[in-house]
Amino acid sequence: MKLSRFKAPDTTLIIFSIIILAAAMTWFVPPGAFDKVEIEVEGAGTREVVVEGSFHYLERTDEGVVDRLGHTLGIILLAPFLGFTDPEAAAIIAFVLFVGGAFAVLQKTGAVDAALRRLVGLAQQSRVIELLIVPIFMALFSLGGAVFGMSEETIPFVLIFIPLALALGYDSIVGVAIPFVGAGAGFAGAFLNPFTVGVAQGIAGLPPFSGFGYRMIVWICTTTVTTAFVLWYAHRIKQDPTKSPMYELDEPKRTAGLLAAEEGVGEKLTPRHLGALGVFFIGIALLVFGVTQYGWYIPEIAALFIGLGIAIGVVGGLKPSEISGGFMTGARDLVATAIIIGLARGILVVMQDGQIIDTVLFALASAIQGAGEVVAAQGMFAVQTAINFFVPSGSGQAALTMPLMAPLADLAGVSRQTAVLAYQMGDGFTNLIIPTSAVLMGCLALAGVPWPKWARWILPLQITLFLLGLLLLIPPVLGLFGLAEWLPLATP
Repeated sequence: MKLSRFKAPDTTLIIFSIIILAAAMTWFVPPGAFDKVEIEVEGAGTREVVVEGSFHYLERTDEGVVDRLGHTLGIILLAPFLGFTDPEAAAIIAFVLFVGGAFAVLQKTGAVDAALRRLVGLAQQSRVIELLIVPIFMALFSLGGAVFGMSEETIPFVLIFIPLALALGYDSIVGVAIPFVGAGAGFAGAFLNPFTVGVAQGIAGLPPFSGFGYRMIVWICTTTVTTAFVLWYAHRIKQDPTKSPMYELDEPKRTAGLLAAEEGVGEKLTPRHLGALGVFFIGIALLVFGVTQYGWYIPEIAALFIGLGIAIGVVGGLKPSEISGGFMTGARDLVATAIIIGLARGILVVMQDGQIIDTVLFALASAIQGAGEVVAAQGMFAVQTAINFFVPSGSGQAALTMPLMAPLADLAGVSRQTAVLAYQMGDGFTNLIIPTSAVLMGCLALAGVPWPKWARWILPLQITLFLLGLLLLIPPVLGLFGLAEWLPLATP
């Protein structure tokens, strides 16, 4: 077969292949478990955490090879359904469908098209504005990730930034990267995120959100690196669109945009357009307020978008039938996205069924013991990076790993603050590439970007961020630049 004829498998096939691989792992990785207890984490409620030193291997319940083969085949076929109905995945799926419906109502008003055309027009008139669009928006999304753990909330913004990126001469990858990679950079380098830093520090017995100063430096570094990478890529695609891995797939989207422009759709911002956009931005402000002040999560945010869809439709001059019709159309268009999210969760369902996640964690944590301080800290980062594939939930990973990593840090001579930093970067960076992340797969499915194309594009950034993480762990371990004196990060 000629290389030019090779066609990468689609995202659905890749995820199902990983489900099969996970099922195969259960034949070679012995089942094991940690004992777990519930503790109260300040500012985060009750969390179930593992008990240090409680790991034990389990006996398999399958009797004979035939029974095991039957169970393995059954769990492979059940995984997509179980992943779809898993409580965490089901919440994200419902969230995506409701938010998609709300955005369809917004788009039906014509306000989005009109606003984007206005922004693109300003960018065409000013090179400065064009150059600032990507970094400004990425910095805003990064701030959201750092302050209130913005993650699932980025999914609806893909619907806005895909057409904006295409109109500016970029591609769909840039459209996904602005909200998703921007928020991901902030999530990994967070200084206030209650779902990662807050939970991990609570479990490790540290003051809430201590070590703020150095984490702010980490956030600036991660945001700068990711923004520079996206800017470099966007400039490259602007110069030669054929270099985009999405060039052919984006062509229908570009054509649709050009046809809309020729037909005069949304060329000017009307008072109704401004009103609809005003309601939308008020809703976003409410979202930030609710998440930071009242701990809103997926159900509350979904409810907010349902209300937003209705309010936007009314202010935008739509009839009740147009609002409901637009909402249903938007939700229907995201059914494929919902299925991919369920499939991605199915990978974890298989591993949980085989009871191998704790075994993998125990093996990786054991490998760190006996290393030097710097190597131990960097080893924790590597372990957290590996564990994130199996447990892509930030707070879930903290509950699983920090009860082990905190005392392990004490034995290795590493501060617990450094262990928390290793956790948050290990958890955050690979969220941008792992197919077990429902948020990533949802964004890509929504944008029509195949995961293989995304993985090839972001791999250089992943390598860069991993090396950056290794470097950022050195100063707090060695107490360089006076960290031990002026930052609480160096104190356990």
